[in-house]
Amino acid sequence: MKLEMTWGDTARTLAADFGQRAALHDRDGSFPHANFADLQQAGFLALAAPRALGGQQASVAELGEVIGAIGYGCPATALVLSMQYLQQRHMARPGSAWPEPLARQLVREATQGVSLANSLRVEPELGTPARGGLPATVARRTPEGWRLSGRKIYSTGAPILRWYAVWARTDDAEPQVGTFLVRAGSQGVRIEETWDHLGLRASGSHDVIFDDVFTPLDHAIGVAPVGAQSRDTNMQAEMTVLLGALYTGVALAARDWLLTFLRERTPASLGAPLATLARVQEAVGRIEALLLANQRLISSLARELDQGVQVPLADSGLIKTLVMRQAVELVQEALALTSNHGLSRRNPLERHLRDVLCGRIHTPQEDSALVLAGRAALEQGQR
Repeated sequence: MKLEMTWGDTARTLAADFGQRAALHDRDGSFPHANFADLQQAGFLALAAPRALGGQQASVAELGEVIGAIGYGCPATALVLSMQYLQQRHMARPGSAWPEPLARQLVREATQGVSLANSLRVEPELGTPARGGLPATVARRTPEGWRLSGRKIYSTGAPILRWYAVWARTDDAEPQVGTFLVRAGSQGVRIEETWDHLGLRASGSHDVIFDDVFTPLDHAIGVAPVGAQSRDTNMQAEMTVLLGALYTGVALAARDWLLTFLRERTPASLGAPLATLARVQEAVGRIEALLLANQRLISSLARELDQGVQVPLADSGLIKTLVMRQAVELVQEALALTSNHGLSRRNPLERHLRDVLCGRIHTPQEDSALVLAGRAALEQGQR
């Protein structure tokens, strides 16, 4: 009996092609447009959206498997896709401020063509909004609609996005904050190609500038006084699953290349493959332990989310911290076993190292996660 392919199976098939193109995109910093055409044809661009809006309503575990598989081949593609999934998960949350017609439109466009959305939140002066502060980007209300002005940095997927979910403040005497949905290509929108990074070079995370850009009044989402926005802790947990799976996918690609290298590399002084050395076997065992720990952490978190468990921010922050630490450590262990071969640009390990290092910068950063967990533990001990 022929078994039906899962979303993960299909993603792994696509990722094999993506991996063939990844080195070139990394070298010249070009955006992998062809990957997203393939993803759209295979039905992946609305995978996280609820069926009620026309999507596939995949579980968190399925989404993590897909992002991990794509991350194995091309982590830049996986990062852009994970942002699309997080937007679609946000649309579906109970009590979501997304207007249903607008959410339905974005899902429909993602099923009919290459259409992606991402949040644009980070700014030059503010940095990441997770650390507090008001955005400098201003939404000015007019009788016809909103007019947005400002600059967003690290706008992942900028070359391909059709929609920007722009975090901004209103121009009221007492500003409110919220998200303003802006269609890419609107008059006054400009992409400045600033992205020239160590890792994830193909993610197109350029600056996007808004100069008095118009968007309709009903494209404002969740606009409310500062501090009044409700916070769903599971949004961070879902991001931990997807980004954890992505960077674990990078680490897995590094490990698989390493195993082939160790089986084939036969120094003349040894007369046998490096894989026969006990110290090499021990080091590979440490790599296997790190990989297993990541896979189990991500799997258990995804399972809890799919069961409807409310995951504390401290827990998801610690899991994110551990998973990113261990992914980096894994690739560094692989590098230690390969000497100059691992650093050569003709081999993929140096690219995997550069890419996996980017996992540390995603929200919450390690210091924030540890402070939150430490404070919670200390306060609990005082009760």
